[in-house]
Amino acid sequence: MYQVAIVADQPISRAGVEKLATDVAGTRVAAAVASVAELHPLAGAYDAIVLDLPRFTVAAMDTVAKVSAIGPPLVFSVWDGSPSLLATIRAGARGCISRSAEQHDARDAIRVIVQGGFYVCPHLVDRFQSEVCGRVDEKPGGLAPREVETLRWIASGFTHAQVATRMGLSRATINTYAKRIRAKLNVSNKAELTRMAIEMGHLSEARRSSPAA
Repeated sequence: MYQVAIVADQPISRAGVEKLATDVAGTRVAAAVASVAELHPLAGAYDAIVLDLPRFTVAAMDTVAKVSAIGPPLVFSVWDGSPSLLATIRAGARGCISRSAEQHDARDAIRVIVQGGFYVCPHLVDRFQSEVCGRVDEKPGGLAPREVETLRWIASGFTHAQVATRMGLSRATINTYAKRIRAKLNVSNKAELTRMAIEMGHLSEARRSSPAA
């Protein structure tokens, strides 16, 4: 069962998010706390950490970065200026959802994140795409078309076996592509790979491309 943690300084906010999380099949709320300091410090303890931040500021970036060392953050906030959504992802967030989003969007976000995917809620998609559109044509590392396709699937949360099935290739071939991609982009783990895919504009449709979709 997936383990979800909730960080919200207001009890009513914690209760609301906890109700949404328990509505997601296969998940368990392992912690509902008022501050990051109360979370279990062991990396990998949680499959998703919901951060309820009333307003996303530059100072909040440090919180996201700190939480990302423990588990994948899903940020609930209001983006009305700086920093940008892309900056939030760079800080370590695996998902961003507006506080004005629908409840089903919040449930979708939690479901996607615990399964290893990336999520941007519908309210923020246009803004997110506008932030990455300037990078869509950039080709860091000179990835081949098949490598770009492999990157999209892996960064969206699919396993190598699932990618192989979707692309009609052997798992060994996908493993080879994955090694080449990491070498060309100079990344060492999936979190870095995902952030690179985002900056290259390859995850603008990630919400629909997740394993749970």
